Amino acid sequence: MNKGEFIKAVAEKANCTQKDAGVVFDAVIDTIVASLKKGEKIQIPGFGSFELQKKAATTKINPLTKKPVKVAACKVPKFKFGKSFKAIFNA
Repeated sequence: MNKGEFIKAVAEKANCTQKDAGVVFDAVIDTIVASLKKGEKIQIPGFGSFELQKKAATTKINPLTKKPVKVAACKVPKFKFGKSFKAIFNA
């Protein structure tokens, strides 16, 4: 399912237009991004949580040249599904 198909499915479930569902979808994504940029953790009960994880600088080996390559420290967005959401698929 791609973004367009997802928005269409949400519009049908919510009994609204695809345009309205698209606006809401974009607003949700923008809110998640803005909150993560501020360093906030987002927890949605029954679904999961979003947070930024810091990755330390490290040295890796380039498989083609076999030479070490320095990888800079960075922040990586992470999502973890909640227990109740996982339980839906293992019932």
